[in-house]
Amino acid sequence: MGNLSGFVKACSVFISRHFYTHSSSGYIAFGAALPRRVKLVEVGPRDGLQNEKVIVPTDVKVELINRLADAGLPVIEATSFVSPKWIPQMADQVEVMCSIKKLPNVSYPVLTPNLQGFKAAINVGAKEVAIFGAASESFSQKNINCSIAESMERFQEVMDAARVAGIPVRGYVSCVVGCPYEGNVSPTKVAEVAKQMHDMGCYEVSLGDTIGVGTPGSIRAMLVAVLHELPAGVLAMHCHNTYGQALANILTALQMGVSVVDSSVAGLGGCPYAKAASGNVATEDVLYMLHGLGIDTGVDLQKVVEAGNFICRVLGRPNDSNVARATSKL
Repeated sequence: MGNLSGFVKACSVFISRHFYTHSSSGYIAFGAALPRRVKLVEVGPRDGLQNEKVIVPTDVKVELINRLADAGLPVIEATSFVSPKWIPQMADQVEVMCSIKKLPNVSYPVLTPNLQGFKAAINVGAKEVAIFGAASESFSQKNINCSIAESMERFQEVMDAARVAGIPVRGYVSCVVGCPYEGNVSPTKVAEVAKQMHDMGCYEVSLGDTIGVGTPGSIRAMLVAVLHELPAGVLAMHCHNTYGQALANILTALQMGVSVVDSSVAGLGGCPYAKAASGNVATEDVLYMLHGLGIDTGVDLQKVVEAGNFICRVLGRPNDSNVARATSKL
């Protein structure tokens, strides 16, 4: 009888540490409360559309951004100030920034990989910018034509100019668990690059599973290393859904204290340097999961579904959001 009692007690401890319970303070997972509120960063208009081969008309991009803002998304990545030679889809960045209806409670960051792009963005009223690095040397060379060390030197110029102008900068680290050229990426390397970006002055660092190969196990291992260097409050999770693991990976990050999630309406996106990489995790699917967990987002799911259906009709492609597909059959 004593042995049975000990076994039951051991099982209770295991369950309390490894499975959900509920209390007056909210849902509990893996010994830590899930965040009460999550900030969603909508990346569809930039990270999503830049991978479309057919040029999307400027007025369509503007309409999409306005619809997403009206849905209550607090951060919408509007465009990218890069050379049209490299990303033709973003050649209308000035027109987009000058045409969107900027709501006072919404941030519209733009990607500025170098000082030239930063200056161009500020000239048309950008109030927040982002820089884009990698935890893989090979991916850095393919994506921005320089080593990780060289990329940090370039970014420092942007950071210095942003500091003088009073412009907040967000940092992206791509390939945080896997690289299309190098395979597995060391969590220690991810932590090193993320810390460099934060030390430079990035107020937030987004950790990107660029090719969508992560699992809850590899995401957890990566975050353990990063959290050894940086607090969860300055981190965001950016997942692609190539192997269908994105929602599970995001939940793992939430359980570890991360409360900012990047997502893309209708699952738009991909990676031009990783042929098998599918789109970003769909904003609609992330919202459905978060709301089901009782987590506040301040976002109207139905309006996001409508925005996703709008852009998919224009693109002539199916909506990659499971939630959007399911609700269309109701």
